[in-house]
Amino acid sequence: MADLKYYDVILKPIVTEKSMELMGSKKYTFSVHTDATKNQIKEAVEKMFPGTKVAKVNTINMDGKTRRRGYQVGKTPKTKKAIVQLTEDSADIEIFSGL
Repeated sequence: MADLKYYDVILKPIVTEKSMELMGSKKYTFSVHTDATKNQIKEAVEKMFPGTKVAKVNTINMDGKTRRRGYQVGKTPKTKKAIVQLTEDSADIEIFSGL
């Protein structure tokens, strides 16, 4: 397990049509560090966005895609996504409010 600080855990928010629909039920999607655990993701969200309380965290490990460049074949890096469910009395995350 890596020694990650809370500001290293969350890399960027993921904004797609599906993730925008999930925001209605207080679920937010983030790209996270591949070594981050669910407890670290929960701690990072609560520290980075004041007033939020995390109910649960679902994570998805995604393998890299195969890419070709002529005869050479390679793979893109592995990634990890986290879907964070906030409690009902929690404040919304401000990053997504203007979208």
